[in-house]
Amino acid sequence: MAIEIGTAAPDFSLKDPQGEFVTLSSFEGDTAVAVVFFPFSFSGICEGELCAIRDDYAAFTDAGVQVLAVSCDSRQVQGKWTELMGYGFPVLSDHWPHGEAAKAFGVFNDVAGCANRATFLIDGNGMVVDAFESPGLGTARPADRYREAIAKL
Repeated sequence: MAIEIGTAAPDFSLKDPQGEFVTLSSFEGDTAVAVVFFPFSFSGICEGELCAIRDDYAAFTDAGVQVLAVSCDSRQVQGKWTELMGYGFPVLSDHWPHGEAAKAFGVFNDVAGCANRATFLIDGNGMVVDAFESPGLGTARPADRYREAIAKL
């Protein structure tokens, strides 16, 4: 079961491609955060979703929202993918312990060993104000759903 709207987001500290930790709670009191779980780097649907965010990133920054993309891939894989795709937001590794953040948010897929496609919009107080998930690993989240979520801040 995914974390529900109106509850506190579970904290996490995950490594970025450079090996630096990014901690969700470090944004509290200052910045809203969109935690975007995705299954795998270098996969077509994930690439399409994150490129849509990259290409419309002003919608997030103008609203004061920091995007944190998260998958169970290693930080080295994500580093290469981030470099190739030019993502301007952190892509974090939930690789070890495997899927710990995705499990805390209730979106780890035990069968596939990855995160489901799920997004959590967290306000500056650490509370989940919106959450949405695709119906399956092979289905992308609608890009306009992000704007709908941001409007709830």
